[in-house]
Amino acid sequence: MTSALFIVSEEGYWGEECIEPLTTLVDAGVEVTVATPTGGVPVIDERSVDPGSVGEELAEHVVEIHENDERMQNPEALADVDARDYDAVVLPGGHGTEWDVNQDRHARQALLQAVAGEESKALVVCHAVGILGFTREADGSFLVDGREVTGFPNEWEADIVDEQDRMPDGRKLPYWVEDEVKAAGGLWDAELDSETSVTVDGDLITARGPGSSSAAAQALLDELGE
Repeated sequence: MTSALFIVSEEGYWGEECIEPLTTLVDAGVEVTVATPTGGVPVIDERSVDPGSVGEELAEHVVEIHENDERMQNPEALADVDARDYDAVVLPGGHGTEWDVNQDRHARQALLQAVAGEESKALVVCHAVGILGFTREADGSFLVDGREVTGFPNEWEADIVDEQDRMPDGRKLPYWVEDEVKAAGGLWDAELDSETSVTVDGDLITARGPGSSSAAAQALLDELGE
């Protein structure tokens, strides 16, 4: 059976970016395992389940899966799983990833193993794409160097943080995804004129944001031959 490892933030994942790919893969018969950096229950960004912002139907669906899915409520500790045992590694986005997943050496190693595997794939969504600004190959080169990628763009970030890069909850954003990925050599195009943005470059799939979650999940299934 095809299997996928989801690495989800404990600092605030974006609901749709995790739940849409998770349910899509499960419905397609993929066996999903959820892991977090410490093994604690993933924390959902409250803005991503605000009915006034995302719609009542989506908000209810995300909360229902978050609260009742056994995988989400009883995740593995990331250090205890081996990405080489899975056909795909999925990193959902959310600003919270900047504080934990993107800085976690086990997450970076899992991403490297997924991209380096003969048949395995990696899907990285939205702010989680920032991990590519910190993920290096054994020779010191950046994994993203020379690869085509999309992700959460500076133009959108500027509408969220204040002049001091503080989030609505008061936390200071440590970096902007687009800046870090470009600095690491990524060939960035968030396709701002398109409704969705999903980029496939070899075994690495990247997606721009919540609205691209469904297309990203389908792209992963296509790459897996499901």
